[in-house]
Amino acid sequence: MSDDLAIYDEIEIEDMTFDPDLQLYTYPCPCGDRFQIGIDDLRDSEDIAVCPSCSLMIRVIFDLDDLPPPPGNDSAAPVSVAA
Repeated sequence: MSDDLAIYDEIEIEDMTFDPDLQLYTYPCPCGDRFQIGIDDLRDSEDIAVCPSCSLMIRVIFDLDDLPPPPGNDSAAPVSVAA
């Protein structure tokens, strides 16, 4: 953890909104915009969501096991193709 990172707040991922089309979690920012973090960033263990309109950042509290699976990544069952 870097000391020069000024975190505005820590937010549970359950309190954020997930957009399945954009694969993006968002949360309201005090400036009126929304903090954003991509699901791929979360899967890469990144936990800082940024606001695109101001300098505020939040730390996202989450468990990797609770994230939605990647689209089309059903490794549990082999895909069969009918000939």
